[in-house]
This record gives sequence, structure tokens and C-alpha cells, in this order.
Amino acid sequence: MVHDPPFWMWIAGFLLVLGPLVTLHELGHYLVGRWFGVKADAFSIGFGKELTGWTDKRGTRWKLSALPLGGYVQFAGDMNASSQPSREWLDLPEEERSKTFQAQPLWQRALIVAAGPVTNLLLAVGIIAAFLTINGKAVPADPAQENYIASFTESSPARAAGLQVGDRIVAIDGQPMARWEQVVQQVALHPGVRMTFTVDRGDEALTVPITTASVVAHDQFGNASQIGRIGVMARDVEREFRPVGPVEAIGTAFVECWQITRFMVTGIKQILVGDRSVKELGGPIKIAKFSGEQLSLGWPQFVSFAALISLNLAFINLLPIPALDGGHLAFYAAEALRRKPASQRSQEWAYRTGIAFVLALMLFVTINDIASLPIFGG
Repeated sequence: MVHDPPFWMWIAGFLLVLGPLVTLHELGHYLVGRWFGVKADAFSIGFGKELTGWTDKRGTRWKLSALPLGGYVQFAGDMNASSQPSREWLDLPEEERSKTFQAQPLWQRALIVAAGPVTNLLLAVGIIAAFLTINGKAVPADPAQENYIASFTESSPARAAGLQVGDRIVAIDGQPMARWEQVVQQVALHPGVRMTFTVDRGDEALTVPITTASVVAHDQFGNASQIGRIGVMARDVEREFRPVGPVEAIGTAFVECWQITRFMVTGIKQILVGDRSVKELGGPIKIAKFSGEQLSLGWPQFVSFAALISLNLAFINLLPIPALDGGHLAFYAAEALRRKPASQRSQEWAYRTGIAFVLALMLFVTINDIASLPIFGG
């Protein structure tokens, strides 16, 4: 068991993770907007009162603000939550109005909005690809030896369902399993769920339903999570590290990011239907805690964690919730289909509702985080 890192490491890890990720997210918006000739009035890391800043020659105010939980780019003319033309915008001179966000074609506005989460996605892909290029990829020396069951644990659901030593797991719920890591991940994500396993037993292919056991696992820092298990151990397979070129590394990184996103979607669905505890939701305090823990393990683990958080930021921001980037994109998609924007009143009400939802969610996860701290018995 690793001792918990000191509190200062929580703060350092939090700032080292969110600071660069938020900055790059907002830079994505800013650079694409600048590419299309849109003037930015302000670029802020954090919300609330400005702590320090400067104004560049283009008139953009670059600032660091007091609440380090995000950031924003305020483009010229972006005078309301729904980014719709206002009376002030209509009164601008034509030359000045042409440099505002609202004056741009729909496809350019959509690209500006999408640039933030896309930047976070590309950063996650870049980090994973860099690790693959540097370290290579662990592959079995003989892939034909993968996924064979070597033994069972006591009270194994797999053995109770009829699996035997020497069976080879080839698919779960119809999804092919090429590596043992895939089997472990798929089972872990579905605690207490009846799943269909396809196994090869000699020359015979069998389909066996197994209800996974639901167990609470703890990592080396004592963090608890609910996972599924079927009580099997794999045959030892010799592995080797194969060099990976940049193109293959990028392709593999995109596939990994897609798999992680699928796991996130599954986890959210399980929380919504009550199959997984809401205590597993994390907010800023948990991010700080996990950041400090990963930082204490070393830079490779910390950078890998940053890639995961970057992917989370991309995913969350693309959700079709008004006030998030995905909400703007949803309205733009509706505008493209209807060939006219939704009314300003309906958009304003939608964004107010979205902001209220986001603030309520932030409050809930923060309270959840506080309740999970050891001082409160978590």
C-alpha cells in the first residue's frame, strides 16, 4: 500500500493537469477563431475576478482569474449566453461587425466551437501515440496462446457456469476478445451482469451465460471502485515489445480513445439506471486527489492520467447540453436542418437551463467529493 501523497501534491497535480488542459482547450477555440478573422476580446484561464493579465496588440485581454475550474474565450460580439445577435451588435460599424463571432458563416462558427474539445481529443491521442512510439507495444509472442483459462478462484462464477481449465474465451456478448486485457476490461465494467461468453473447448465452440460477481476493488491508494469478476486466471503467455511507427501509433491511440469513451458512456448509463453508485462520480476535489496520487508515482503515470482527463474534457464538452460546446453544436445542427436559427428566446431559456444543470451537477459532485474524504469517513 502506497502512503497517501501530501496535500501540496494534490494542489500541484490539480494545477499541472487542469491548467495546461484548459489552456489548450481554449487555445483551440482562439486559434480557429483567429484563423477565420474573428477578434477575441478576452482569453481567461479560470473564472471570476482577474488576478493578473495583459492586453496584446490585437486588443485581446489575456488573464488569469481566481477560480481555476475552467476558462473561456470571449469573442467580439459574443454578448449573450446563446451567442445570438443583440442590439449592441447590430449598432456596430460594418467593418467592426465583420470581425465578430455572429457575423461568420454557420460552418465557421461550428468549427470554432468544436475546436476546443477536438484539441483535447488530439492531445490525448498524441500522448498515447508518443508512449507507444517510445516504448513499443506489448504483444504475445504467440497470439494463438491468448485467453486460455489456467485456473479458477474460490467461488468462481465462471466455474459454476461450466467453464473448464483449458477453455479459451474468444468473445463476450458477441464482441471478439483478442487479448486477455480486453476480457478483464469487459468483465470489470459490468459488475453483477449476466453476460454471454463464447469459448473454444477443443474443436467445439460453446456459448455460456455467466453472471459476473460484483466486488469492491481498492487501488494502492485505497480508492474503491465497483467492478465485475468471473474468478478466472489466464495462462501465462510470453510477451514481447514490438516497435511501433508513428502512423500505427496514432491509429492505435485513436482506437484506445474510442474504447475509453465507450467505457465512460457505459459507466454513465449504469449510474443513471442505478446499477452503479453515484459515489463514483468525481468533481474537482477527486481530480485533485487523483492528480496528486499519480504525480507521486512519477511523470509517466502522471502524463498518462493527464491524457485520460483530456479525453474526459473532450467527451463532457461535446455532450449536447446547452452552455457546453456540444449544446452550441446541437443548435447549429438544428439551424442547418431548419435553414434558420431557433428563436433567441428559446435559446436563452435553453442556455439558462443548461447553466443551472451544470452548476447543480458541479455542486453535487463537489459535495460527493467532500463526503468521500477520509476526514468524513469516506
